[in-house]
Amino acid sequence: MKRISALILTLMLALPLPASAADLMIAQAANFMPAMKEIIPAFKKSSGIDVQATYTSTGKLYAQIVNGAPFDVFLAADERRPQKLFSDGMVENPFVYAKGKVVLWSKDKSKIEKSWQKTIMDGKLKKISIANIETAPYGTAAMLALQQAKLWDLVKPELVYAQSIAQAFQFASTGAADAGFCAYSSMFTPTGKRGGFVVVKEAPPVIQAACILKSSEHKKEARKFVEFLSGPEATAIKKKYGYD
Repeated sequence: MKRISALILTLMLALPLPASAADLMIAQAANFMPAMKEIIPAFKKSSGIDVQATYTSTGKLYAQIVNGAPFDVFLAADERRPQKLFSDGMVENPFVYAKGKVVLWSKDKSKIEKSWQKTIMDGKLKKISIANIETAPYGTAAMLALQQAKLWDLVKPELVYAQSIAQAFQFASTGAADAGFCAYSSMFTPTGKRGGFVVVKEAPPVIQAACILKSSEHKKEARKFVEFLSGPEATAIKKKYGYD
């Protein structure tokens, strides 16, 4: 029995540490993933703090936080959800960390016209990906632009709904859709650069807010990350990916 117990302990020690072993757990809106993948190692190099981020739509992350997910920092793709958490006494005062834009992108440059409205109306696009219009702020912004241009009813049969803005880009980049309403930040990735895009100027700017959870057991590390996020190195990375 002792030998079995010793073997189990040895096997447990040999297994990789669980995600919760990170010094800091961040709930991150999917649009910011390209920038975050540079910010995290830069922050670790500066501070020695290990960070793990979970990327999905803002709505899903909000639901996870409300249900007790052990995140330390929430970086949303809107202001509404962080402000709601603040009103409910769950987080510290939110702050804006980035402002994003919506684009219409296709891996086939020939499908993109000078305006996104003309691109949609010329009949070349049979399927267009869009992030969930209820849980993903970039999806909501794209919908508002379509409604303003009186194209929503026309394009609805062609829409392919993604769980997040990152998945909307994935659908367009893999051919599951002919084009997609994507985050401007994706245009600076190797895949994004190979395609063509046009900015959806009628889409409202996506103002992205962040906050530290009051339930966090790593507030010291969280505050260091928040400070770094507003500093010159992270700001340069954000600008590199098209964020204001």
